[in-house]
Amino acid sequence: MKKFSLIIVALIVLTMGGRLAAQNSKTADLEIKTSAQCSMCKETIEKAMAFEKGVVKYELVVETKILKVTYKPSKTSPETIRKAVSAAGYDADDVAADPKAYQNLSDCCKKPEDRQSDHSEHQH
Repeated sequence: MKKFSLIIVALIVLTMGGRLAAQNSKTADLEIKTSAQCSMCKETIEKAMAFEKGVVKYELVVETKILKVTYKPSKTSPETIRKAVSAAGYDADDVAADPKAYQNLSDCCKKPEDRQSDHSEHQH
C-alpha cells in the first residue's frame, strides 16, 4: 500500500512540474537594440513597456542600449513591442523612432549627431 501511495505522490508532483514548465513556456524573451542615451531615456522606454499589453518584465540597460523584454506571445509580438518603443521616440532594432515623438524628446535623449545640428540651428 505504501508503494502505491508513493507512486500516486510521484505522479502528482510530475504533473504539477509539467504544468509549471508549461506556464513558463507561455512567455518569450526579446532583446531590442535601442537609441537610448541616458537615464531619462530608460524611464521613458520602461514607462512605454509598462503600458504595453502582454509585456511581463522589462529592463533597459543604458550602457548597452539593450531593452530586455519578457512577453506573452499570445498577447503581443516583437513587432508590436518595437512599435511601442518607436512611438516613445526611440529606434528599436530596424524600426526607426517616430519622428514626432523623437522631436519631443529632451535634448539629452537625442542622438549626438542630432544634438549638434539642433545647436547649430539655434545659433543661426
